[in-house]
Amino acid sequence: MHEGVAIVTGGGTGIGRATVLRFAEAGAQVVFSYSRSEREAEDTVAESERRGLRVRAVRADVRDAHAVDAMVHAAVREHGRIDWLVNNAAVSPPVPGGSASDLEAIPDDVWDTVLAVNVRGAFHAARATAPYLRASRGAIVNIGSIAGLTGEGSSLPYAVSKAALHGLTKSLARALAPEVRVSCVVPGFVMTRWWAGREDVAERVRKRSLLGEPTTPEDVAQLVYNLATQRAVTSQFVVIDGGQTA
Repeated sequence: MHEGVAIVTGGGTGIGRATVLRFAEAGAQVVFSYSRSEREAEDTVAESERRGLRVRAVRADVRDAHAVDAMVHAAVREHGRIDWLVNNAAVSPPVPGGSASDLEAIPDDVWDTVLAVNVRGAFHAARATAPYLRASRGAIVNIGSIAGLTGEGSSLPYAVSKAALHGLTKSLARALAPEVRVSCVVPGFVMTRWWAGREDVAERVRKRSLLGEPTTPEDVAQLVYNLATQRAVTSQFVVIDGGQTA
């Protein structure tokens, strides 16, 4: 059991939701943010209550530094400390045409949104929690993507944003050492709601992986928890993709 306080951004769905529940099951008190997924956030809280766990949802768009600061300060007022931050909030808006080779089809507003959420949002959360993580000698775990390694993903801006998040991981690990450990979980194909309507593509990806089975949000959440609570690991990237990039 690891009693403490965890903040998870984008905790209402998918990997974020599984991570919220994993930390709570281990004895942590969890505060998680959501932006648009209010119903899903309420469902996550309801599920935690059914299990007798301690979870609270806060609406906070990670693009807004003031909203992130307010969420962190509220968590500290309530719980007195922060031990872990999981930067999970991310977006991948559709690009007109859908082809990564069509550079003219990628509008500036898609770049602005993806980088603001996936990269600057993670920095906002790290900056807001850093004083408390230093005090607790805690950890940050960023949720990257194999798209940031391969350059191939749901869109070109998404892949670039995840590569930038990987770079942010390295930089934060140096900036916050030795008190705070910072590492990154790098998922491949994970069976989440994002694949709804794309089941044929998901099946092709699954067949190409060595293990032949989809990675679940719970698989990723377990790895996030392990990295967050491992005292001797920082500035590391752990791929979890079933052998998709082997």
